[in-house]
Amino acid sequence: MRTLIVTAFVSVDGVMEAPGGESGYRNTGWTFKDIDFDPAAYEIKGREQEETTALLLGRTSYQAFAPVWPTMTEFAGYNAMPRYVVSTTLTEDDARWPATILRSLDEVAALKETEGGPIAVHGSARLGKSLADAGLVDRYHLLVFPVLLGAGERLFSAADKDKTMLRLVESEAYPNGVQKEILDVVR
Repeated sequence: MRTLIVTAFVSVDGVMEAPGGESGYRNTGWTFKDIDFDPAAYEIKGREQEETTALLLGRTSYQAFAPVWPTMTEFAGYNAMPRYVVSTTLTEDDARWPATILRSLDEVAALKETEGGPIAVHGSARLGKSLADAGLVDRYHLLVFPVLLGAGERLFSAADKDKTMLRLVESEAYPNGVQKEILDVVR
């Protein structure tokens, strides 16, 4: 079975919306504003590109990334791997960044049963919550930023469900206050 990894930049209070400067959110770009850049904190991002073998995105993130990521040389690994988009409304993929459209979480579960390495979910807050609530997430790669954002799209849902135990498998704190947390879902 393939490992499904949700990877995210997240504030201490759990917000993951618009970390890089996407429009429409009042705190947009919060990962770079008032927080010194420390390349060591982003080592996990390079490792993810080397270790994952496919991307899984929600429609909104896919449509935001498709015009940009194919032109970014730092994402060459992601651009070369298969991409999947979970959407009930998308009618076709973006020719600039082709992807296979999955219509349900059942199709994601079936994808996890195929041969291959880890599948990474980038951005895609709503999809990440749905995957977690369905018990499909195996691991979290989080960069936790020392900021409280209050309002915004959160990493975890507020669904009333049984607790999910996590096991910390790797962590590191950086001088700029960012913390790396790699957590496995305990089954």
